[in-house]
This record gives sequence, C-alpha cells and structure tokens, in this order.
Amino acid sequence: MPVEGAIADLSPVLGDKLTTAAAAREQHAHNEAHFPRALPDAVAFPESTADVAAIVRACNLHRCPVVAFGAGTSLEGQHLATSGGISLDMSRMARVLEIRAEDMVAVAQPGCTREGLNEALRDSGLFFSVDPGANASLGGMAGTRASGTTAVRYGTMRENVLALEAVMADGTVIRTGTAARKSAAGYDLTHLLIGSEGTLWIITELTLRLHGLPEAVSAATCRFETVEDAVNAVILTIQSGIPVVRIELVDEMMARGFNLHAGADLPEKPHLFLEFHGSPATVAEQAAAFGAIAAEFGATGFRWTDRADECRALWRMRHDAHYAISRLNPVKRTLATDVCVPISRLAEAVTTAQAESRRLGLITAILGHVGDGNFHCGLRFDPDDAAERARVEEFAATLAKTALSLGGTITGEHGIGLGKIGYMQAQHGHALAWMQAIKAAFDPNGILNPGKMLPTPGH
Repeated sequence: MPVEGAIADLSPVLGDKLTTAAAAREQHAHNEAHFPRALPDAVAFPESTADVAAIVRACNLHRCPVVAFGAGTSLEGQHLATSGGISLDMSRMARVLEIRAEDMVAVAQPGCTREGLNEALRDSGLFFSVDPGANASLGGMAGTRASGTTAVRYGTMRENVLALEAVMADGTVIRTGTAARKSAAGYDLTHLLIGSEGTLWIITELTLRLHGLPEAVSAATCRFETVEDAVNAVILTIQSGIPVVRIELVDEMMARGFNLHAGADLPEKPHLFLEFHGSPATVAEQAAAFGAIAAEFGATGFRWTDRADECRALWRMRHDAHYAISRLNPVKRTLATDVCVPISRLAEAVTTAQAESRRLGLITAILGHVGDGNFHCGLRFDPDDAAERARVEEFAATLAKTALSLGGTITGEHGIGLGKIGYMQAQHGHALAWMQAIKAAFDPNGILNPGKMLPTPGH
C-alpha cells in the first residue's frame, strides 16, 4: 500500500512527529461544514521546511496522498483527506519569523494564525488586515485566497502576500516573489500558488504586507425594510467613494440567528454593519456621509460608536455567524456557499437567492462582504434526508448559475475544495483544461490534495 511505504520511510526520520493513533486521525477527519468525515491514514506534525520536504518526497516516491491541514476552518472541505494518506498538520510551524516595520512586512510560518500574527505586531503600530472571520492559519488563508470583512478597503490575500517559500511535489523547496512591492521578473508563481488549495505545492513560509494602525476606528449599524434597499445603499456608498473598511449585509434570518446565539436583540430585518478607519474627525465624517445615503433608502435605527469595546462586540458577533446560523435549527448541518458578482448586479443576485430559498422551503441565512459584491448563504439541512439534500443542492446550483449569468464567479472567498468542483467547467470553459495541465505538470503523481478543486480530465 502507498501509505504504508511512506510511513515506513518516514517513521525513523520523524519519530513522534508522525502518528497513526486513532484519536489524532479522528481529529483531522472533521470539518465545519456538511461534508462526511474523511479519516487520514496518518498525521504528520512537521516542525521545519526540511520536515515538510522529507514528508512530501516520501509521499511522492510511494504515490501516497498528502493534504495540508491548518486550522481546519475551511468551508469547502479543502483540508479533508478524502483519499486517505497523510494529513500534514502545520500547527508546529506557527512562528512569526521576522517583523520589518520599516518595510511594513512580516515573515511567518504557515501554521501561524491571523490573530497570532496581529498579537506579535501589537507594539509595532502595524497590523495584518485580512480577516475571514475565523482565526484561520495564514497558510490556509493563502491556499484558499481568503479575503473577508476588510477586503473592500485593504484587499484579499492576493494583494497582501508578497513572497512565499513552498515545497513542490517532488520535495524541492522553492521561493517565489520578494519583499519588494512589485516585480516584472518572470512568471508570477506567487499568485499561481495563492488559491491553489494545496493541489500544486505546500506553503512553508509567507512574506506578508502590513498596514498602519488607524488613529481612530468607528462602527455603525442600521436596518432596512428590504434586502434590496440595503444593497442599493451599499452600491451608492461604494460608488460615492466613501472609504469603508467593512460593510456587511445581514438579512432577516441572520438577524434571528444572532439574536439566538448572542442575545443581540436585533429587529428581524435586513441590517448593514460598517467600520471606518482614519482620524477622529474623518471617521465621524464618513459615518455621517453613509448615514445620509442610508436614509435615502429608508434606513432606520442608525447607531454610530467609536467606543473600542462596542466595535469589538459587533465584529465578534459577526465572526460567529457560522455558529449563529446553526441556532436556526440545531439538529441540522450547514451548507455554506458563496458567490461574488459585480457590485451593480448585487441586489439582483441577493434577491434571487432569497426567492429561490423561499421557493424550495429552505432555512437560509444570507450575509456577506457586500462592499465587494461577495455574499454568503448558510443553509441548514439534514444530509441524510435525500429530498432535503436535493433541494439544497438545487439552491446552490441555481446560485452559482445566477452569479455566472450576472458576470460574477461561483466563489469569491470559500474556494472550490470538494463542494464546487461541479461548477468549474461552467465558469472556466476551455481554460479548465489548461488548469488541469498545470496540475499534471506540477504534481504528475497526483499526491497533493487529490480530488479537490479540479474535476478529473474528461469528466
């Protein structure tokens, strides 16, 4: 068996950094979403790039699958060892290696989380901006091209990763990019790696762009009679050039979930949550400008605060959305899906999703980083109920087709993983064959995260 050969080669090299214990394997078999548990044959805990290279080299020799595992927070099952093999747990590679405040960059290992990095930056006057909600690992965030609540102002992982160290499928270690802010030297392998979901190589080090901490931070909330009114207020806010840092949509069902999970006492109507950065005067001006726009669309209950504790509480509640959705029907599981459309088509996409959910009789909460056209739908369903599963899958397919018809994408943030492979042909057409050719060239033995992102050629 391939995995037995790889384990036999690696055991004397890794010692207790490699285990086949049932408890460790079980821990790496679960996911935050609805996918079935997938048990790896072994779990490795590398502590250095050399460890990762040795593991991947042995796996390639024996054609044993190897799947990188960060914080396990992905919503499309990217970290699941669906073909068995070795789960590569990066939690022991979690150090911040360097902070270069003068260049506004940090160098970190892939198991470091975004909160861990920002804790290390606390006294530097700088922060790392990408905030997908969960305390995800930086390697996982790069692998899925994560974005999140602050992307509308500061960009996604694509804009905030400057350079990488990575292990190729044959165990070779390469470096891509530099700490310079731009380069015209050769193929852009850094951005090919970002978003490849561990199917081309394993990230072992990241050089990240940092931003200066704002002098002042404020937050605002308001509610609307309809989702369409809320989304139209977002569109005009962005088109007016107000530099919002976060602008989050919460629909009626999501408001109910927050009330159940966090005791929020929100009226069950669509809401917008916002954050502004700048000087004390400019954040107040930005909030006032937004308030005037919101009023044009019938907003009520406008609240503004520059108190740090109230701002933190608002975003803590928003970051717990996945768990708040579960409160809408605690005995079921969540299928979490997302799409992204041009902002001018956002209202149409969101209202279509709501109408489709009602038609299919589904429990669906909608929220999203609507400032850049990205929104999420959390659907509660019973995976063992074939009829209900079919309705949920119909909803997801319709949402993906709607996004494509509006000039958008089947995912703005979650990635492809297991859940969206079936839509890749519809989005990419003939370009999909070139993606498959890249996979074959970089990983000819198909050991890196097999079964994810790309459909098998010919299917």
